Amino acid sequence: MRAVITAAGLGTRFLPVTKAIPKELLPVLDKPAIQYVVEEALDSAAQAEAVLIVTNSSKPAIQAHFQPDPQLERQLIAAGKTQLAAGVRTVGALPVEFAFQAEPGGLGQAVACAGDWLRTAPRPQEPFYVLLADALVPSATVLPRLLATSRAHNGASVLAVLPVALEETRRFGVIAGESLAAAGEEGVWQVRGLVEKPQDSPPSNLAVFGRYLLSPRILDILEHTAPGVAGEIQLTDALVSLLAEEEIYAVEMDPEEGFDVGTSSEWLRTNLRLAARTAAYQDLF
Repeated sequence: MRAVITAAGLGTRFLPVTKAIPKELLPVLDKPAIQYVVEEALDSAAQAEAVLIVTNSSKPAIQAHFQPDPQLERQLIAAGKTQLAAGVRTVGALPVEFAFQAEPGGLGQAVACAGDWLRTAPRPQEPFYVLLADALVPSATVLPRLLATSRAHNGASVLAVLPVALEETRRFGVIAGESLAAAGEEGVWQVRGLVEKPQDSPPSNLAVFGRYLLSPRILDILEHTAPGVAGEIQLTDALVSLLAEEEIYAVEMDPEEGFDVGTSSEWLRTNLRLAARTAAYQDLF
């Protein structure tokens, strides 16, 4: 299996910081946010063997972060900082590749940029993961649940959803669905519809959080998906088309599993929440 991480946005909500620094490299505790996402995708339980980051050419620092740096390793070792050297070595050895989105055109367009890479996978008929770089799941507990649910339903696409306040639903894609708890699948929903950023009367309070396991059929659909909300190609619109052909399911996350780093206030809140859970930072509280 393969995993696609979307990281092509301009980070305008973080300006002026992101004028020079990609928002994906802003630190969450002791490492950049995007490193959490890559490590989650490559966690053994998720069963993904390779990662493609879809970014844009104005953010070469993301590529640099995941490249080996033997000179820096040697300097750290010479200074007796062997643990730091090991960290640099580890991140530089991660199986990460890159593709480029010429200009921001929506999440659907970003996923479509990975099409050639996905179609040349050793098993292109398998579903693939999509992870948004501004949503963190440090526990790496969600992708395995998506995979298990997909396999229980003949390889169907599965979305991660998170309950949010109704007034917050206008920020997300939102599902309409039927709970499968009565059938013994607690926390699993069969998706009946999807709406991108509903401004009025959302179909539920279950927002797509930024973790997907998608049927390869979505790639063909994206090639013919017209721009939608904000004039961008929306993955939600392609999923609506996919739903007319295939079943889609959703797995409900615990609110304590997911962390939003898409805005400056949520990034700060994420740092505080994770610091409160981490022994090394307890003296700050």
